[in-house]
Amino acid sequence: MQSKILRSVLITFVVLLLLAGGWLWLTLNWSYSQGERAGYVQKLSKKGWVCKTWEGEIAMVTMPGAIPEKFEFTVRDDAVAQRINLLAGKRVVLDYAQHRFIPSSCFGETEYFIDQVREVLDNPAPAVPSAPLAPSAAQGQLSEPH
Repeated sequence: MQSKILRSVLITFVVLLLLAGGWLWLTLNWSYSQGERAGYVQKLSKKGWVCKTWEGEIAMVTMPGAIPEKFEFTVRDDAVAQRINLLAGKRVVLDYAQHRFIPSSCFGETEYFIDQVREVLDNPAPAVPSAPLAPSAAQGQLSEPH
């Protein structure tokens, strides 16, 4: 009798462990959404007591004089974090994947994980040639006073 109880407790524990592992794998490998955010990197630091992750934020400015919106993110790849640090102070575009319902902050404090970073090169808009003015009926005709 006692061995049956011990066996059922052990089987229940193993099933719960497999379910938790499956949930963790699913949340880390399946993305809820993907996109890009552009702005200026304000901070990037490696944080955590046990699980060290790169945590950062960018200031997204929509137009000069507007209050910037902050976008907080997590970087899992050290090479991407190093590239972000090299582009500090420049306008960048961050490609992210959003992973929701991750059961622990050990994998990152945010749900936005950065995959790639690139610098925004501000190219001036090409000069647009002005269109010739349409001739008016009064052009080319001189009127003499009567």
